[in-house]
Amino acid sequence: MKDMTVTYEVDGALYVNITNRCSNRCDFCIRNNGDGAYGSNSLWLSREPTCDEIFNSIVSCDPEKYSELVFCGYGEPTERLDDLISVAKRVKEKYSVKIRINTNGHSSLIHGCNTAPMYKDVIDTVSISLNAPNAKEYDKVCHSVFGENAFNGLLDFAARVKNYVPKVVLTVVDIALTPEEIEECKKIADSVGVPLRVRKYIGKE
Repeated sequence: MKDMTVTYEVDGALYVNITNRCSNRCDFCIRNNGDGAYGSNSLWLSREPTCDEIFNSIVSCDPEKYSELVFCGYGEPTERLDDLISVAKRVKEKYSVKIRINTNGHSSLIHGCNTAPMYKDVIDTVSISLNAPNAKEYDKVCHSVFGENAFNGLLDFAARVKNYVPKVVLTVVDIALTPEEIEECKKIADSVGVPLRVRKYIGKE
């Protein structure tokens, strides 16, 4: 574990880095800019940590002192959905900290089934990167392994998972879209029944 950064702090929250795998290769991905994020050590993993290693890393940081526990690192956390849910359940049994997932929304596409019910009573917030106003533009900037199906897949996931978790939000990166495109994304979020948050782009440090 000495050669891996599994947990790191960002603005009063504890972030959890469990995989480097991702179904997207986004043009504006933070990992294009270096080895870490927000001053962390390298988030590139020499191997994927086990569930016990993830849980022990979280416990060693005293999660109760953080505003949130956030599954977000140098990869798509739902690539390891079963492990993520398993660790999150263990955390919930011991601590009262809120748990968020930052995701590209491909959870169900990755696993080939409706994964939304798995989040019930385990995850408090799901933050989904929308990043484009339509499927063609999404594929152009995100380069998903699911092609243009990725866009509708993430919207379907958002519509389903909001029935199982208290808070679901779609997000876009400020530099990636024009003001007009951001307005289109707001309309999309409204149609799904969730809010849209505009995130500030984090460039090279």
